[in-house]
Amino acid sequence: MENLSIIVSFELTLDPFSIPPGAKYPIFIFGIFIYMFGAFCNLTLLLLIFLTESLHKPMYFILFSLPLNDFVGITSMLPKVLSDILTETNKTYYPLCVLQGFLLHMYGGGVLFVLAAMAFDRYIAICMPLRYNALMTPRAVMGIVALVWGLDLFFIILLFALQSKYSRCRSDILNVFCDNPSLLKLTCSNTIVSNIIGLFNTAMIQIISVSIQAFSYVKILITCLATSKSDAKNKAINTCVSQLVIFIMFEIVATFTILSHRFTSVNADLQKIMGMLIFLVPPLLNPIVYGLNSHELRNNLLKVIHRKIAHM
Repeated sequence: MENLSIIVSFELTLDPFSIPPGAKYPIFIFGIFIYMFGAFCNLTLLLLIFLTESLHKPMYFILFSLPLNDFVGITSMLPKVLSDILTETNKTYYPLCVLQGFLLHMYGGGVLFVLAAMAFDRYIAICMPLRYNALMTPRAVMGIVALVWGLDLFFIILLFALQSKYSRCRSDILNVFCDNPSLLKLTCSNTIVSNIIGLFNTAMIQIISVSIQAFSYVKILITCLATSKSDAKNKAINTCVSQLVIFIMFEIVATFTILSHRFTSVNADLQKIMGMLIFLVPPLLNPIVYGLNSHELRNNLLKVIHRKIAHM
């Protein structure tokens, strides 16, 4: 009985969507289509970079982290939400809830750090082209990738470190998925320290990412304006546009999500949908945006498709 009570105390209830009768199957099928499309696009980009020798360059080694991060983000959130819609269970267990929250926060920080690393790589390539190969050695690239994931891991571990210290007196997660704010609402303890750490983490991740990107793109803009070669300008602009689009898109979705939770007049289901967008929009659009703006990626993908068709 003691073991049973421990297990039951670990069980949490998620706040479900208000779905009209008969609508759950169309929503589930539509959600599965979205997930399969997002997973397919990101896995295709991962495999293309991994298997194509001509893409084994510093730029694409760093880019490799973006679809990997997007795949983790959409997989950590959407399948569980769709399963709950279909089965109408809306149950999870505390360790799984913490794991989901940890992965989703890793995804959020990862997007910003990876984009900062990609912007720095473009800064070296465009502003110091003659020194690019000397600076962006395999060891340097591995160091940048390790720093990206190391910083992300550090900030998220710092965010979740206090979770185990709090005693829980509630079992209702006020969302359709788990995140740090939802987990903190399970406790009756004073969570001011965790709230401060959360704000500190958000501020530091934004400051580091935005500062590196702002510095890189300002330097790139100055270099582009200074050069008289139109081809060089166009190439520089094309390589940076996709990264800027991805960054701006992520920031708009994130800001819109945060604001939707600051107004009590916003419908509860709409708030949940807005909360999901940050884990849906970038993984769905990033591979398309980047693929369309990268001639090298697009051409290599077309070559692979043509080879497959020729062997059929």
